[in-house]
Amino acid sequence: MSDKRPRPEKFLKQIQDEEQKEKRGKLKIYLGAAPGVGKTHEMLQDALPIRKKGLDVLIGVVESHGRREIEHLIKNFEILPRKIVHYRDKQLLEFDLDAALQRHPGLILVDEMAHTNAPNLRHKKRWQDIQELLDRGIDVYTTLNVQHIESLNDDVAQIVHATIKETVPDSMIEMADTIELVDIPPDELLKRLQEGKVYIPEQAKLAVGNFFRKGNLIALRELALRTTAERVGAEVLLYRQGEGIKHIWPTKDKILVCVGPRSESLKLIRAARRMATSLQAEWIAVYVDTPKLKASEEIRNQAVQNLRLAEQLGAETRMLTGFDIVKEVMNFAREQNVTQIMIWKSVRTRWHDLWRRNLADELLRHSGEIDVYVMTGDESKPEKIPAVRSHLIPWRTYGFAIGFVVLATVIDFVLFPFLSTSNLIMVYLLAAITVALLGKIGPSVLTSILSVFVCDFFFIPPFYSFAISDVEYLFTLIVVLIVTQVISHLTVLTRAQAHSARLIENQTSALYTLSRQLASTRGANKLIAIGVQYIAKLLNCEVIALLPEKDRLKIQQKDKEELQLSDKEQSVAEWVYDLGQMAGFGTDTLSFCEALYIPLLASQGPIGVLRIYSKGGWLFTPEQMRLLEACANQIALALEVDRLQEKRKAKELRKEADYMRNALLQSVSQDMRAPLISVLAKANSLIELGDTLQGDNIKKLGKEIYTEIEKLNQMLNQFLKKDE
Repeated sequence: MSDKRPRPEKFLKQIQDEEQKEKRGKLKIYLGAAPGVGKTHEMLQDALPIRKKGLDVLIGVVESHGRREIEHLIKNFEILPRKIVHYRDKQLLEFDLDAALQRHPGLILVDEMAHTNAPNLRHKKRWQDIQELLDRGIDVYTTLNVQHIESLNDDVAQIVHATIKETVPDSMIEMADTIELVDIPPDELLKRLQEGKVYIPEQAKLAVGNFFRKGNLIALRELALRTTAERVGAEVLLYRQGEGIKHIWPTKDKILVCVGPRSESLKLIRAARRMATSLQAEWIAVYVDTPKLKASEEIRNQAVQNLRLAEQLGAETRMLTGFDIVKEVMNFAREQNVTQIMIWKSVRTRWHDLWRRNLADELLRHSGEIDVYVMTGDESKPEKIPAVRSHLIPWRTYGFAIGFVVLATVIDFVLFPFLSTSNLIMVYLLAAITVALLGKIGPSVLTSILSVFVCDFFFIPPFYSFAISDVEYLFTLIVVLIVTQVISHLTVLTRAQAHSARLIENQTSALYTLSRQLASTRGANKLIAIGVQYIAKLLNCEVIALLPEKDRLKIQQKDKEELQLSDKEQSVAEWVYDLGQMAGFGTDTLSFCEALYIPLLASQGPIGVLRIYSKGGWLFTPEQMRLLEACANQIALALEVDRLQEKRKAKELRKEADYMRNALLQSVSQDMRAPLISVLAKANSLIELGDTLQGDNIKKLGKEIYTEIEKLNQMLNQFLKKDE
């Protein structure tokens, strides 16, 4: 059974995106390779018939650059007045977001999505203005050049030999409901530039010399086409999945490589990488975990390491669970619109192929319109994979199987005088079906075989002999054997499907519950405790959380009190914290460690480390690694929010304290003013009239001055006590 549900780490985001999409306005982006391709003109042309249909269309901001055709089109629309911003003795005209929100049109046209707003406006970038418009339910048409897309910034810098400072995050591109490519050949664009249709003529020569070179325009055009193609490819995949379409649409190359636990898979993965690079195609590495044979720890870890290699080489990795490998691979391939499948085929003898199923041949037989590439090696003896059917042989279940056969025999001896032989056989069938429902192949086979032989020996003529006198009885016994095997097979498959569904449900539920608990909890200690307990419960592992304290990581929380860190583990945790990279068990960095170390990454850098130890010594699968990273990110985000709230609270307390101190100082200063004036007046009298005053008067003035100063001293002491 392939996992058709969204992965747990994306489940909450998917729900939130769907809810927001219903409330959010629609975004249409007119994408071009460079300025001057006609994005603004195309946007205005598309909006004109919409306005004529009666929809409220408003121009928020459109840059004409003096082009007469643009200015002519603008006259057909209502235009929102620009906001005047004073900056460095200049008047800047900017998009008035508040006026647009108050006006609340059905559709607003906002040119130049990557524009940087003037200082002191609410948002630094115009794309943030657009985001707020969409959040308020207003549809937006906007324009964008490919060099302003954040993820392409480095590629564009290599092409044009300049860094583009104004960028738009890829999340805005993904948010768009429609992306329309506005494209013209480079020669035509250069011609338009020379004619002054891109910039005013004084700037044309400078633009040609730096940015508008034909080679640059060709490369930027390819980036724009590729970006649009990737968007269309994602829309095709979503449509196919939504409509349940199974047959392949060869819109673009997509490679699926079947990964196993053998070392040959490494060659296959590298070959798939080379093919994907050659075809410029996406590629997916898939491993199918079947319940028939549960691999040993060593083999399972090898399979996970092979998937890790594929992930490092750029593949998307998936681990599927099912009973039939070929069926699961083909279902997944059709769901993902895969065009090529790569698989390894070991060199074997014809006799071996007659007795054992060959996956490559089965894939070829069921591939249909999907091309299958088979790689093989020179080795004549393929590597044997040690596997066991279970960690322990289910002796108890075998005991139940024998017991049910004995019980059925006793019942048949009691019923033998009253029932026919065919009815007695049904008792053994019931026993075999009961054991088959336990879901174990071995005990079910044992029950079927024992039932057939015991029934034949005791109840089918000639009695107490394995000979069969009537072919009818032979046919009945064969049916019993087949029915029990079919039921056992279906039971095992159903249990595997239920286990896979239950695992996904548990992970999704745990992640959702974790996010809710973190959102409703305050305090770093409580947040860390919740995160540690949930991860330990989710993956049955031991978890320790470390946070920085006085320039050193200290254990903040652990799921078991007896857990401690050695000096070596402490140094690994410090390394992970300093570099912000995952390391330890199952990674290529410090792989000698027994535990996995994941940094808690916040927006400003690492704020802690999680140490996770797998109790069974099993490597975490790529899905589990992604889930762990999602949990770590949730914990880091919660800790960062909590710290920001604590800082905000402390800032508010300081602000309040300053306000009270100022108020107190102002109040005290009023009380101190009168004694000070009195002291100054009397001291002045002593200075001016000192020669004419008699001794008693001088003594009286001095006493009054002393009294006033004593009052001031008492007031000052009281103020200092209140300030403390």
